[in-house]
Amino acid sequence: MTTFDDLWYTATEASQRAEQAYHQLSRQYEASLEFERRRGVSRSRFRTLSERIRLSGAPYGAHTIVYRPDGELLLVRHEGVDMWVLPGGEIQPGEEFREAARRELDEEAGVEATYEGLAILNRIAITCGEHETWGVLPVFAARAETTETAIDDPDGEISRAGWFADPPQDTRDREELLAWRERAL
Repeated sequence: MTTFDDLWYTATEASQRAEQAYHQLSRQYEASLEFERRRGVSRSRFRTLSERIRLSGAPYGAHTIVYRPDGELLLVRHEGVDMWVLPGGEIQPGEEFREAARRELDEEAGVEATYEGLAILNRIAITCGEHETWGVLPVFAARAETTETAIDDPDGEISRAGWFADPPQDTRDREELLAWRERAL
């Protein structure tokens, strides 16, 4: 008996949705930088990420680079990955990318910010054995209006928030953040 593996179908649908999301973001915003990343994941994680992409186009949601006039960047400590990361996360049904980024910023850091546009438009290729799909990871730029942080993360993944002139070495995508800051500020 042959078992039907529906991952190829889910991956194909996800890739089509990612293409739509990429073109929507490209038309709506002008990103200052674009990067491509590749992540190999387990079968169950591939299914989860493919489903997220199929629904929104984004496997990891939307994020925000929040900066102060002195060039410091806001980072949050994500205990699930044991790294400093940009505030951000999953997109809820009916939510636009920037709305999701703003909601996540509020939950993870409690900082008020003025959104200026799309800072980085990432393309994330996700693989599992012979299966492959991709999604977008939009990162918006925002100027801080307040600097006091207050974490109200419903997922309990964020333990700290802080401002950094020099992001710690264990900052996810540190080089890309520094490249953006050098170019934009």
